[in-house]
Amino acid sequence: MSALAPSRSARPGQRPLARSRAAGRLSEDIAFGSFDSAVGTVLLGLTARGMRYLALGDSAAALEHHLRAAFPWASFSRNVQVPVEWREEIMRRLRGAAPRVDLPLHTQGTPFEESVWAALRRIPHGEHRSYQQIAADVGRPTASRAVAQACAHNNVAVLIPCHRVVRQTGELGGYRWGVERKQALLDAERAAAETRRSADA
Repeated sequence: MSALAPSRSARPGQRPLARSRAAGRLSEDIAFGSFDSAVGTVLLGLTARGMRYLALGDSAAALEHHLRAAFPWASFSRNVQVPVEWREEIMRRLRGAAPRVDLPLHTQGTPFEESVWAALRRIPHGEHRSYQQIAADVGRPTASRAVAQACAHNNVAVLIPCHRVVRQTGELGGYRWGVERKQALLDAERAAAETRRSADA
């Protein structure tokens, strides 16, 4: 994890993944840190492959608890120094700005979930789509509920923008990190997109 400050989960030459005999599955090292933002506390979990977890909440302690529960097979290092460029890009997106830096993600979902997450990243900045539209986009037009489940399983808030998916009626629907945050993110992106269009006109 060369981009991170030295930690016990980022020793030179260490394999990012190793067999866990106890769990009978792959284990992994996750280094994490937290910082404040316009929409609350941000907790970012990183592996050697990229951003594994990005959560929004009210306290670092609660978010750490959720991180450990989400990856019970992993080992953890606390208070990692997030690379400045990555942190600034995350803060920009939380304020509603369009992506400017391509951030490395480490996702691990089912083939269907990965297809949904890819579709979410194709939603233009400042816009939203319905669960039905995403289902059609991935070739499963009757799978809107499965799309909602895939959104709920997204572990990297904002970077995979599941907040841009709403009900067909226009209602927000659920959001893993809180519906008020979903509304705030949508409002901020819409305002930034309108400002950009006005400047380009």
